[in-house]
Formats: sequence, structure tokens, C-alpha cells
Amino acid sequence: MITENYDKVLENIKTACDNAGRDVSDVTLIAVSKTKPVSDIEELYNHGVRVFGENKVQELCDKYEALPKDIKWHMIGHLQRNKVKYIVDKVALIHSVDSVRLAKQIEEEAAKKNVVVNILIEVNVADEDTKFGLKSEEVFDMVTQIAGFSHISIKGLMTIAPFVENPEDNRKYFNKLKQLAVDIKAKNIDNVSMDELSMGMTGDYMVAAEEGATYVRVGTGIFGKRDYFL
Repeated sequence: MITENYDKVLENIKTACDNAGRDVSDVTLIAVSKTKPVSDIEELYNHGVRVFGENKVQELCDKYEALPKDIKWHMIGHLQRNKVKYIVDKVALIHSVDSVRLAKQIEEEAAKKNVVVNILIEVNVADEDTKFGLKSEEVFDMVTQIAGFSHISIKGLMTIAPFVENPEDNRKYFNKLKQLAVDIKAKNIDNVSMDELSMGMTGDYMVAAEEGATYVRVGTGIFGKRDYFL
């Protein structure tokens, strides 16, 4: 069932890209495996899937050790500074950098391990009180502050849109993130790329793909409902 779900999501992404005149190869599907067992990931791995996302550092590290090393792990959850050291050499991309202090910590830990960490800046486009992320007007200032860090590479932006019944309600937020990326890209800042946009989840990934997402983060739509533990 998991592999069928995955293939269905891929089909939907292709439909969305066709609608928007985009090449489907420009969108990467991240299978968000948080709370799911290694066996579920192995099922998808054997299906050819190599890109997975986790929300918690400990869970990512445990799965990293248990699974093949050609998996590209994405840290998509809120990242605490004291946990950075555990993942800087394990992840393909950190999606959730939302402060200069966190960026400095990543820089420091990456320097110790002599790696360059790819990051996205998390933007709270909808200005929701319950969400992490910078306000749109704060992003450029942060980008310029950390652009010179030699062990960080800024690849683009990420947002978690509001939970809505109608995916169309989030189109304006995805469009706003895309426009913000375009505006920052136009500044031609050294060491800063705005090519990646991580936006869209199970409920609204098709709209996100139509609006320019290069990463969509789908968990429930692939693995089914979450297994939360006490």
C-alpha cells in the first residue's frame, strides 16, 4: 500500500506540473517518515525511493544508522541549537533554519566536521502565531547576515502553510514565498541561491507544485496516519 500511495502522489505531482507548464523533474518528493518504522522506509527504499524527511533529530539519527547510506535525509522539523551537532554530517538539507543564532550554531558544528551544510530559510509566510519561521520582511536581513558563512550554503526558502480544508486557500502563500525568493535572487548575493522552494504537504502539495515548489513534503499521503507515541 505504501508504494502505491507513493506512486499516486508522484502522478498527482506530474498532473500539477502539467497544469503549470513545469517539468516534473524540477519537483522532488520527500517521503516524510516521522514516527514510521524502519520497515516502512525499507519498503519504499526497495521501490527505488532515496529521499526521506524527519522532524526530530533523534529519530533521524536512529534511522540513519539503521538504513543504507545512500538515502538523502532532510531535516524538516524545528531544530534546536543543542541538537545541531548530531546531524550536520548526516543530512542533505536542513529546511528549518529560522534564526541567525541557529545558523551560527550550524556553521560552528559544520566547521568542526569539515562539511558544508545546505540549508533553507524557514519563512512564516502566513504570520501564524503557532508556527516557527521568520516574517517575510525579516528574511533578506538574515540572509545577508549569514551569507558569508563558509560552512553553510543557502539554497532557498521553506514554509509550512496553514492547515486548510481547501488547498486553494494556500495558493497565495505559496505564491508569496516564490516571489520572495525571486526578489532575493535578484540581489545577487554571493553564496546565496534561491533555486529551492520547500512548500506543500499532504493536503496541498499539488497547489504548491503549481506555484513553483521544488520540494514537497508528504507523509500521511504516503504512509497513512501518524503513529504518535507517549
